[in-house]
Amino acid sequence: MMRARSFATAVMVAALASAGAVPAFAQAQDPSQGQGQGSGDAPAQRGNRVVQPYIEVSQIVSAQITPGSDVVTFTQIAAGVDMNLQGRHSGAAVSVRYERNIGYGSDTIDTTTISGVARGTLALVPNKLSLEAGALASRSRVDAGGGTTVNPLVRDNNESRVYSAYAGPSLRTRVGDVGVEGVARVGYNRFEADNALVTQQGQTVDVFDDSVTYLGQLRAGVRPGEVLPVGLSVTAGGFQEDISNLDQRVRDLYVRGDVTVPLTTSLALVAGAGYEDVEISSRDALRDANGAPVIGSDGRLVTDTSAPRRLAFDVDGLLWDVGVLWRPSSRTSLQAAVGRRYDSTTYYGTFTYNPSERSSFAVALYDGVSGFGGQLNNSLAGLGSDFQAVRNPVTGDFGGLVSGTQGQALVGAVGSIRSAAFRGRGVRASYQRTLGRTTAALGAGYDRRTFIAAAGTVLAPLNGIVDESYYLTGGLSREIGQSANITTNAYVNWFDGAGNNDLTAVGASAAYNQSITQRLSGRAAVSVDYLDSEFTAQDFAVATALLGLRYDF
Repeated sequence: MMRARSFATAVMVAALASAGAVPAFAQAQDPSQGQGQGSGDAPAQRGNRVVQPYIEVSQIVSAQITPGSDVVTFTQIAAGVDMNLQGRHSGAAVSVRYERNIGYGSDTIDTTTISGVARGTLALVPNKLSLEAGALASRSRVDAGGGTTVNPLVRDNNESRVYSAYAGPSLRTRVGDVGVEGVARVGYNRFEADNALVTQQGQTVDVFDDSVTYLGQLRAGVRPGEVLPVGLSVTAGGFQEDISNLDQRVRDLYVRGDVTVPLTTSLALVAGAGYEDVEISSRDALRDANGAPVIGSDGRLVTDTSAPRRLAFDVDGLLWDVGVLWRPSSRTSLQAAVGRRYDSTTYYGTFTYNPSERSSFAVALYDGVSGFGGQLNNSLAGLGSDFQAVRNPVTGDFGGLVSGTQGQALVGAVGSIRSAAFRGRGVRASYQRTLGRTTAALGAGYDRRTFIAAAGTVLAPLNGIVDESYYLTGGLSREIGQSANITTNAYVNWFDGAGNNDLTAVGASAAYNQSITQRLSGRAAVSVDYLDSEFTAQDFAVATALLGLRYDF
């Protein structure tokens, strides 16, 4: 089995990452790539309405395989709704679930959880002005020094929860020959976990608490052949994330011009240049009489609000990039560029291929600066508004995998929950296919985060360290006759982080559902999860089985 290092001084959690949608502004790559923008996807041009509320009652047995042999039995009561509403100009997909676990003989299993994902676009003025919004609620488990997606039902005191939401308008209109496009967005993100402060090798690491993000962008341009043989555009915008931990702030302001030179009917050369001012700053932690940082009741560092703001990253000056735009058909699109940004070389691009409504493939290469919250909001905004969430059949959790028609099958990734801002670079890919009664979705990715922290603050030891994560996840469902179906999903995550600690997390689950009446169905499911970490003395493995009933209203 492949091994990788755990970022032992951080916490990991399943977080959203987009599957690489085509940027909203097609003629020029948005220089805020990495901070995010509206997905720009139009809802499916068809009428579709699916609203499915349900309740479930299940009996679950969960047993540790290693390091111990604890066996727990509990009842799970859940209620939820899955919705997919598509119109000509508006659309929304929602999957939300409330779950209550009731243990026998032990209060450690008694938990209440809300999980789900939602994304929608509402046309205020058709084809011109719309309102976009998205939200996420998910959970994982946290161990001292690291985290994983291992089933959190066995030891819920290690459970972590992540929430994210954003909303804002998007504009697409024309003023004469000039096309005008804009997006504005406000987001909020929160991470909750016990023992939020992690220490290793004398270093104190504060994990992410919450943040507020702001994004705005406006672009005006003409297409090739409309006024001139080439296309021209001007874009201005900015991004800011205010992170509660140590009052960190990430700010990126820019203005740029772009030119599009057609080479053939399907291929164009694109180039742009402009000015960008990027600044990351924070305050120090409050210190006690001995100079040690003060830890609050929530397990996080207490910010010294009277301390001066200290710069961790300050770059301003020229940005530029050059690349290609290839669109041989409405089903295939490639945009790739290389340039200079953040005072270093940058690469980014997207490729989407949708040969039919039954098959889609997407790849995205990204590079940007933000905090953990900015990454979440960007991922939600990149998700299309027509999808079906794939849930773990035993725990009911949403792990980030979806299937849909927007050329995106994956919105989940595993990443560090350090509170420090970072430069995030990586690649993610997804593939989905429907063949007869079988639907499959597969996602894979690599994420590299180089953390940025101010000298003279308690986070200074984090400056320049690198956390890397690799992930592979998939799901498959198949109808059996007219009244039954099977679903399976699996994941593997590898983590390689500071501290020379390895971590590998692997899991798989399968479920069988059988209709009893038109609305009542029975279900049986099993899952196995395994964690191999050098940070802990022993590996951890758990097997879980479920037997229950579901009623669809």
